[in-house]
Amino acid sequence: MTGEFRFGVNMVVSGSRAAWAEKCRKAEDLGYDVVSVADHLGMAPPFPALVLAGEATSRVKLNTYVLNAAFYNPTLLAREVLGTDQFTDGRLELGLGAGYVEAEFEAAGLPFPSAGERVDHLERTITELKRLYADPEHKPAPVRKPGPPLLIGGRGDRVLSLAAEHADTIGFVGGVSAEQVDERVAFARAKLGARESEVEFNQLGQFVTITDDRAAGLAELAERLQGRVTVEQLSELPSAFVGTPAQIADQIRGHRERFGFTYFTILEMHFEEFAPVIEHLR
Repeated sequence: MTGEFRFGVNMVVSGSRAAWAEKCRKAEDLGYDVVSVADHLGMAPPFPALVLAGEATSRVKLNTYVLNAAFYNPTLLAREVLGTDQFTDGRLELGLGAGYVEAEFEAAGLPFPSAGERVDHLERTITELKRLYADPEHKPAPVRKPGPPLLIGGRGDRVLSLAAEHADTIGFVGGVSAEQVDERVAFARAKLGARESEVEFNQLGQFVTITDDRAAGLAELAERLQGRVTVEQLSELPSAFVGTPAQIADQIRGHRERFGFTYFTILEMHFEEFAPVIEHLR
């Protein structure tokens, strides 16, 4: 971990083995704690990518951010998860979501379930994974007991309720204002109860602008978003980092104080320019 925070980078797998391995090594060298891959059609399969990332690095944890649970049979998924856990010496952290891109279901020739049905499948998946992790006869067995740490990402009531019951990390997504994020965090905290101190809160950093003129950077980002978010909203939003590295480090400390976020995931397009912020938070 980087001091009191963790930082991950969500990366798109490069076209070649060598380029992907080099990018993972760079993320580790820049101080990131987690290398993540997404789960979308048109991208490389996440588990082989994470095994290769594990071969190329020595320290970072390896995460799916997040796996579309609706695409997977839970028993077969357990084989992929635990095989990857084994081949990465226990560095795997499994991120799960309910799935949301209808076009990907169509491309895969699968029916697109309702939101409720997708969350039902996510719950079945979590329950089955935990059962298989605990089964002494199941092979492969988890390297880290009782199983790879679980991140559940989402914002709806049912997904956050599942996360509060089962996850080691809750990934908060969406929200166009700090007040909306406040409300979702408060909902999750109420569901966590006594587990609150055991669970990590994660936030995806969608926007990063390193600049000496924070006001101008916020105005430019608001213009790029075509008025969907105001400058004032962006200045408080925990998914937008604008300013000098020192100013952004202060923003992150503020987000920890206000929301409880201690784990931030940065998109690949920003991971090199964001690295000096990590240095300020060591």
